[in-house]
Amino acid sequence: MLIRRAFKFELKPDGRQACQIGKFCGCARYVYNRTLSLEKSLYAKDDKHSFRYAEVTKRLPEWKNKHPFLKDCHSQVLQQSLKDLDRAYTNFFEKRANFPKYKKKFQQDSIRFPQGVELDEVKQKIRLPKIGWVGYRKSQDIIGTIKNVTVIRRGDKWDVSIQTEYEDNPPAPISSEIGIDMGVKHFATLSDGKVFEPLSPFKREREKLAKLQRKLARQKKGNSRKTKRKIARLHRHIADSRRDFLHKTSTQIAQNHSTVYVEDLKVSNMSASAAGTKENPGKKVKQKRSLNRSILDQGWSAFFRMLSYKLERRGGRLIKVDPRNTSRTCPQCGLVSAENRKTQASFACVACGYRANADLVGAINVLRAGRARLACDMSGAVRPLPAGTHRDLLQH
Repeated sequence: MLIRRAFKFELKPDGRQACQIGKFCGCARYVYNRTLSLEKSLYAKDDKHSFRYAEVTKRLPEWKNKHPFLKDCHSQVLQQSLKDLDRAYTNFFEKRANFPKYKKKFQQDSIRFPQGVELDEVKQKIRLPKIGWVGYRKSQDIIGTIKNVTVIRRGDKWDVSIQTEYEDNPPAPISSEIGIDMGVKHFATLSDGKVFEPLSPFKREREKLAKLQRKLARQKKGNSRKTKRKIARLHRHIADSRRDFLHKTSTQIAQNHSTVYVEDLKVSNMSASAAGTKENPGKKVKQKRSLNRSILDQGWSAFFRMLSYKLERRGGRLIKVDPRNTSRTCPQCGLVSAENRKTQASFACVACGYRANADLVGAINVLRAGRARLACDMSGAVRPLPAGTHRDLLQH
């Protein structure tokens, strides 16, 4: 089995190297933004114009002659920046993302080297073209052949992501199925009764972050550098804590189960603002804002992505099911009714009297709906309803 995997480490450049990396990011951002602006103007003149990577790369030699600072940047970095724009256009036309936006300074700064990189794991150093040997903080051994290396700014520090490719024989999958119900009060409830409590790193550091932001608002522009650095470090700490929690949780589930069923949640829709407009203002905006903040603090999308590739490496699979009625369906008699769940925590069937924790009921229904979907996919039959066997007759 051919596996592509990314190994991420903290980069430790000296002052000169950090300045050089920053300049490379500026060059890549300039090429990206200028190409995007030019492509938009060309499309405005001719609506049949389309983005073609092979054509836009021909502009680079001319731009290098007009702007000597681009010559100091490695050519691969500029080409990879255009490939990122090409991918952004593709995602937009295939309705996987919004239209490409201009890149801003210090926000998501990154450069990528597809070749010419050398690695010395013993000395914990990596050689980047036109930058030289840069130290990194080694936390694990790197497996496979290096395919590309990406340097990313996060706060006031730099990370390096080394993508490799290698052959691996996955272990014999464990014959175990599990359904998962995601939540805010409980991060994940499994259909066997196991519960993972949420970490909520942003919630824990929210007061500290607000205090720093209030301090920054009162400071003058020339005196705010130290406070900005503290805010950037705190954001990095929050992101690192969340990612560490998600990795540990997804690894534990992937190691113990071969097939995992989860709800196909549309997180972007669930966390959309309820503010509305001046003509049609929203209702319960403050409560919805708090809920949105809690949902985004959980990192569900990243959790599903981690769980998917970890299961795949071990020969397992992640199956998403329709989340409709998973929390309203009685797992014993199959009745679907909103009256079954009058509170957030408890479930009580109005027909058969079945009682249980609401999150556990949701996980059991996800497991049942997932098994039904898998059986229909294998047989080619028409899929059944997402959850439940019959509707609440009391509603008619």
